[in-house]
Amino acid sequence: MVKYSVIFINLALLFYTVGVLSEKKQGELKKWHLAVFWVGLVFDTLGTTIMGKLAGEGFGLNFHGITGMLAIALMLSHALWATVVMIKNDKKAKANFHKFSIFVWFIWLFPFVSGAIYGMTR
Repeated sequence: MVKYSVIFINLALLFYTVGVLSEKKQGELKKWHLAVFWVGLVFDTLGTTIMGKLAGEGFGLNFHGITGMLAIALMLSHALWATVVMIKNDKKAKANFHKFSIFVWFIWLFPFVSGAIYGMTR
């Protein structure tokens, strides 16, 4: 199970990073970015759920637990807001969406890195 949780979390990193950085580079939110954001969220949620079950702790009131829950909440709001922007087809919102994407991605990196450090030091 540890192997799957690590794979899922790293796939979340891959998908989310590709989606965010390519959106920034392309200068506009596109449908495939939206799909990649949702896939990244699913992988992160799966990996986090498995790791929580393996640790037997669930949500911990510590740096990693708090930033992890914040990151998943932000990823969910990010994916939902990207969906709204795509449905409305607002050109200005599509062109500026990368600012929110980069913010969410940056916040997401904190629990990713702290989880990796914590996992390696156990």
